[in-house]
Amino acid sequence: MGAQHRPKVLLLGEIEHAHEQWNALGDFAELVEPEAKSREDFIEEALSGEFDGVVVAYRTFASIDITGRFDEELIGVLPASLKFICHNGAGYDQVDIQPCMERGIRVSNVPTAVDDATADVNMFLIIGALRGFNIGLFNLRQGDWRGIPSPRLGHDPEGKILGILGMGGIGRNLRSKAEAFGMKIQYHNRRKLPDDLSAGAMYVSFDELLRTSDVISLNLPLNKQTRHIISAPEFEKMKDGVVIVNTARGAVMDEDALVNALDGGKVWSCGLDVYEDEPKIHPGLIANPHVMLVPHMGTWTVETQTAMEVWNISNVRSALETGTLKTIVPEQAHMQ
Repeated sequence: MGAQHRPKVLLLGEIEHAHEQWNALGDFAELVEPEAKSREDFIEEALSGEFDGVVVAYRTFASIDITGRFDEELIGVLPASLKFICHNGAGYDQVDIQPCMERGIRVSNVPTAVDDATADVNMFLIIGALRGFNIGLFNLRQGDWRGIPSPRLGHDPEGKILGILGMGGIGRNLRSKAEAFGMKIQYHNRRKLPDDLSAGAMYVSFDELLRTSDVISLNLPLNKQTRHIISAPEFEKMKDGVVIVNTARGAVMDEDALVNALDGGKVWSCGLDVYEDEPKIHPGLIANPHVMLVPHMGTWTVETQTAMEVWNISNVRSALETGTLKTIVPEQAHMQ
C-alpha cells in the first residue's frame, strides 16, 4: 500500500514503554507527531492542514501541556478525517465527549488496566491515614523520632466500615484488598451492581454512605455531575472523625471544604493522590500534618504504564482494522 494511501495516526505525547507495539502500527499506517509545543501553536498547525488524513489520535494524559483540553474549540479545528481519539488513561475528563459526538468522533480509554495499581495506592493511603503515619514520618526525618509530644494514636482498619463511592473496576479491586484487612465494605453507585460484581459489599444510598462510613474512598469519574460531589453539606453529614481518601480526580471533592473539615476536626485525616489544580496543592493541605499527600502516582509503575500503552495501541489498531474501538467510553456505547 503506498504511503499516500495509508491512514495517518497522530501521536500526542510520548510512547514510554510499548515501542515495539507502536512501531508495528507503521506497517500499515503513517505515524505522525505535531511540531507544536503549545495549544496556540497546535491549533495553528491543525488549521494549516498538517494533520489532514489523520484518522486516529493517540493521546496521553501529559499531552494536555501541548494541546490543552480536548474541548469544543480544539475539536473544531481537527481534520474532518479524524474519527477516533484513543486516550491512554482510565479517566478521560480531559476530553469533552459531547462535541466529539457531534463531530462523529469516537473516544476510547483503558478502563481496567489501572485497577490494581490504583487500588494499591488507595489501600496504602487508607492504612496510612488511619494510622496517622504522616506525622511520624515527618518527625523522623527531622531527627525528632516520633516527635514531642508523641503523635496521637492511630486506628486499626479491622472492623471499620469502608464506604466506596463509585464501584467501578478500581472500587471493586479496592473492595477485595480492604476485605483482606478486615474492613466491612459498603458502596454507592449510580446503579446497584449484580451480586457477582458487588461480591458481598452492601449497596447503600449516598446519604447513608456519608452518615455511616468510618472511611470514605472516592473512586468515581470526574464529570459535570460529580464535580464537588463532596463539599461542605456532605462533610456535615459524615461521622465525626471520618477518614477520607481520594485516588479518582481532585475536583470530585471541594478542597476548600475539605481543609475546613480537617481544621474543624470533622475529618480526622485524609490521603490524597489527586488534586483540584494539580500540580498546585492547596496550602491548607500542605500545612496540615494529618494529610498524606502523594503526587498523582496511582499508576506510577512500569507494569501498569506498559499495560496501558499496549491496551491503547490495541484500540488504535482496532480502529484502523475494523472501524471499531475495543473499549469505547460508556457515553458512546451506542455508537459502536
